[in-house]
Amino acid sequence: MAREKATVTIDRDKLELAKALIRVRTMSETIDVALDRLIRGEQLRRDVAAYAREPLTADELELADVPLDLDLDDDDVDYEALYGEQR
Repeated sequence: MAREKATVTIDRDKLELAKALIRVRTMSETIDVALDRLIRGEQLRRDVAAYAREPLTADELELADVPLDLDLDDDDVDYEALYGEQR
């Protein structure tokens, strides 16, 4: 990933709060996390808006009801020993 050095003007109180909330040490890490979350949030917002404009077709909705046989090929894993008995 290409990185670029930049000079920014930032509210130090917001920066310190953000760093504490996401448990990172540097301004660069904080800004990187903030940009990742902004990008994911905006992509999700746009996807939701697109689905609102173009609802799923009957065929697409029907596909959601297709039974799924999920085989994790994990018969040799003792989940109870790993995680205890689930209630």
